[in-house]
Amino acid sequence: MFDVLSPEIWADISWLAVAASTVASFVLGGLWFALTMPKPYAAAVGLDGPAPAPTPLAMAGPLVCNLVTIVTTGVLVEALGVQATGDAAALGLLVGIGYLAAMTFQIAINPVFARPLLYGAINAPYFVVTSVLSSVLLTAW
Repeated sequence: MFDVLSPEIWADISWLAVAASTVASFVLGGLWFALTMPKPYAAAVGLDGPAPAPTPLAMAGPLVCNLVTIVTTGVLVEALGVQATGDAAALGLLVGIGYLAAMTFQIAINPVFARPLLYGAINAPYFVVTSVLSSVLLTAW
């Protein structure tokens, strides 16, 4: 078992790649949710019209959550010794589909969501793409 508290793992993480991945994921999220999916997203959560303007929490929350996810991926990249781009993409798919997309659907299957499968179908691709992107960037840097 690897020691996630090992200073070597944390020292080997490319923090520049973490920052770049976090910014890229945040920008991609803005483009995905604000430009291409606003109407389907509103329908998925049960809004009759467009979603309200984002609050500071709605802006900062995804940025912080992406950062935590990307740092965790960085730990996995280092602990598993991922070096090849193909292996990084495979790790990104594994995390993206196995954890992030699955949890998106699990969270959406809740009586509060008007259309849970639509919500999952809108959100899961974003999480899978950003997971692959961050894994590749963390490996390449």
